[in-house]
Amino acid sequence: MSRIDVFVAPRPNPALIRIMTVVNRVVMLHGIPGFRDLLPFNRLAGLRGVANVRHIEFPDDDRQRLKACCGAGKATFITPNHPEFFTDWMIDKEIVSQVSPLAASWATHGVVNGLGRIMQKFWLANNLIAQIPGNSGAAKEHSIAWALKGHGVLLHPEGGVGWHANVVGSLLPGAVEMGFEALKRGRATDQDCRIWIAPVVWKLAFTKNVEPALAQECAYVEKSLKIERRAADTLPERIHHVYATLLSRDEIACGMAPDERASYAARQTQLLLELSRRLGEGISFDPGANEIAELLRRSRRWLRENTGDAE
Repeated sequence: MSRIDVFVAPRPNPALIRIMTVVNRVVMLHGIPGFRDLLPFNRLAGLRGVANVRHIEFPDDDRQRLKACCGAGKATFITPNHPEFFTDWMIDKEIVSQVSPLAASWATHGVVNGLGRIMQKFWLANNLIAQIPGNSGAAKEHSIAWALKGHGVLLHPEGGVGWHANVVGSLLPGAVEMGFEALKRGRATDQDCRIWIAPVVWKLAFTKNVEPALAQECAYVEKSLKIERRAADTLPERIHHVYATLLSRDEIACGMAPDERASYAARQTQLLLELSRRLGEGISFDPGANEIAELLRRSRRWLRENTGDAE
């Protein structure tokens, strides 16, 4: 197996974690006061803050409640539920630094294992747990053991990733499964052992009107993708039209007739099922409606095993 698919237990370095907490707070989130609003420095992501998060409103009651779930005699699985693929982890890192500084964090194996040996050592020293698709047993085992030491485990992302405004997505079962196993092990030696599953929900808010800038970005996307803008559309309608047009192109490329009367979600589901069926035929695997993750895992394995075979 390649290094990317082999689990290696984290080796947390408290000093490095403290340093990276400060780096995350300044470079990734808030930026440097005095520079972040001053031209031309505010055009440099590291001085402005890569994610440009000016303020995190973390009420003290919430902080103390989450902090009380962590510590000796407890095993805590922190389950964030929110969208976005960069800012979310940076905010989660800031949150756990305030309640359980040595908490372990799950991350994709492509980040932890896939960037070379030096970066792997760096991420393992930062207490990142590699999430390896279809091979998560070792990661779960390590997570349970670490949580039972009184440090939290951040399962990122535990909720379904997607832009869904004020609707909280369903939590995945992994935290509950690990929680029950931790409870069984913890109670074997300490009847007072407490196991916590702590959902964390936060949302982003703009501090000024960004619609003109978003409209400019949307125009760039429309032009790049050769999608005609409909003059009467509002900005949300323009964005929906971009996605719907791309979906129609995929349907046509797949030999399917776009049904504009159906919802986007229904059309996308049908397209994914058809693509899954075709991919399954190619690797001799019959995927069910809920087995796309397993299909992709087997496809990656098939590619590795057939590397160099042009046919």
